[in-house]
Amino acid sequence: MRALAGLWSALPPHRRALIGQLVRYALVGFGVTSLQALVYWLLAEAANVHSQIANFAGYLCAVASGYVLHGRYTFGGTPRPEGGAAHVARGGRFVIASLVSWGLNALWVWLCVSWRGWPTWTPIPAMLFVTPALVFVLNKKWVFR
Repeated sequence: MRALAGLWSALPPHRRALIGQLVRYALVGFGVTSLQALVYWLLAEAANVHSQIANFAGYLCAVASGYVLHGRYTFGGTPRPEGGAAHVARGGRFVIASLVSWGLNALWVWLCVSWRGWPTWTPIPAMLFVTPALVFVLNKKWVFR
């Protein structure tokens, strides 16, 4: 444990900040993505809603909770937008990044469920790991810059 503490303190402050941000992103993102996946699965499996409609419903839940949680916790150290126009611009960028996320998840659902005919749970691993990794970069470099 001391070795880890020594390694941590040897890192430059900007690296420690980035690692902290990645950890917060993973925790918040896992919760938000799990919410999205849960809504998708419950609607697609339990309610027999079309898989793409279920995915979109999950997306709407995730985008609303994600903007608040990522803005406050994950990227909370970034300057907050001043004024209504700046806040609307950041919110617009977040919606666009979330649409990318939704599009990727729709792709996973289509590939796994519609095209391959696999069970409704099969896109969930890509939803939990691939999509969030790509969207982190988009959020960090563009939305919450």
